[in-house]
Amino acid sequence: MSRKYFGTDGIRGVAGQHPMTAEFAYKVGVSATEVLKANGVQKPIFAIGTDTRRSGQMLGQALSAGMMARGATVTFLGIIPTPGVSYLTKTLNADAGVVISASHNPFDDNGIKFFNSKGEKLSDEVEKTIEEWLDQGHDFSPVTGKDIGTSHRYRRDSNDYMKFLLSHAPFLDGMRVGIDCANGAAYELAPKVFQQIGARLDVINAHPDGLNINVDCGSTHPQALQARVKALELDVGITFDGDADRALLVDKKGRLVTGDHILAICAAARGEKTIVATLMSNLGVENYLLQRGVKMLRTQVGDRYVHEALNQNNLTLGGEQSGHVLFLDKAPTGDGLLSALQTLAAVRKSRKPLETWMDEIPLYPQTLLNVKVPADKKKTLQDHPKVVEAVKQAEETLGNKGRINLRPSGTEALIRVMVEGQDQTQIEGIAKTVAAVVETAH
Repeated sequence: MSRKYFGTDGIRGVAGQHPMTAEFAYKVGVSATEVLKANGVQKPIFAIGTDTRRSGQMLGQALSAGMMARGATVTFLGIIPTPGVSYLTKTLNADAGVVISASHNPFDDNGIKFFNSKGEKLSDEVEKTIEEWLDQGHDFSPVTGKDIGTSHRYRRDSNDYMKFLLSHAPFLDGMRVGIDCANGAAYELAPKVFQQIGARLDVINAHPDGLNINVDCGSTHPQALQARVKALELDVGITFDGDADRALLVDKKGRLVTGDHILAICAAARGEKTIVATLMSNLGVENYLLQRGVKMLRTQVGDRYVHEALNQNNLTLGGEQSGHVLFLDKAPTGDGLLSALQTLAAVRKSRKPLETWMDEIPLYPQTLLNVKVPADKKKTLQDHPKVVEAVKQAEETLGNKGRINLRPSGTEALIRVMVEGQDQTQIEGIAKTVAAVVETAH
């Protein structure tokens, strides 16, 4: 379903430029409120949280002004991880939750993402309805007097979300843990949680100034934490992205524990028979799981598609290489803190150190080439006869020891050519050959 403003993870853009302006955020607040009212919610209640970006307050207050102008009640949750908003939306009996964040994007970007009353991402249909209200410019009847909405702040000392995390946490018994908070939404909460479960902490990038979120830190830049874990001889490292809905780990040897590793470790600990991953998940991990009786279902790239596949197949565990992992028996959305805690719990349950898991789980070499193509051709080039033939030849060469995947970029005029196999030289050659065909096929 084609949408004008909403992407796969809400509305995003550069703060201060359309659509991420205060004026537009106000209209989004009005439209979201009216959609709820049209669906029978007479006095909608919203829960709103932000990450640490400077623009978060501007957009959050404009959004809430639009909501209150149409009679809604707004609960401000303050700076909080995205999954915390999801959890509290349901816990506080709000009709919808809103996150002001652009996740792992640079600080000058920002976004608006909604959850329904169950803490789940909105369906495409509901997002499309909000867009229709945005564009139609309704002539609303006035909301005045006692019908004007109100706002209040959530009592942070309630610690409901922290209590939820602790209920799914192992005791770490003095384990030396390094945490990279990405100067983002987890900067206060993550250290508190790990202190509570007996970790000895080394915390970096926990001093947000509104501008330094994700800057050379966090899960998109794990190198600093990897070096620190080795230099300080820590037992494990954990790195979050800006809104803390994803996490990656680092083992004692400084190796990056990806979302694929997390899925494999947790699948084994939970006794899963089937999990969900994306087209980008590593073939080595898939074969490792198959040898242990665990089937991997693959979806398009994006946690939205992982979530859909889990629900459709009545499954609970799935995720992406990026560290966005879903435990649907525990939470309705990806949660970096929960993922880290569940992984450490699985490792302790196995009585096998994380380093041994990393030695056992194979990662096949993977190469990715981005091919520039005309914007109007990127969704059809995969079906071009020359490209189809090139992919067929590549698959015959790789056999059952590798795979190839072509997909259009969601935001740029690019076709991404990914080749994976056991031989680095071979897959690089195949990727270049197929990329050359894609480049000339149009």
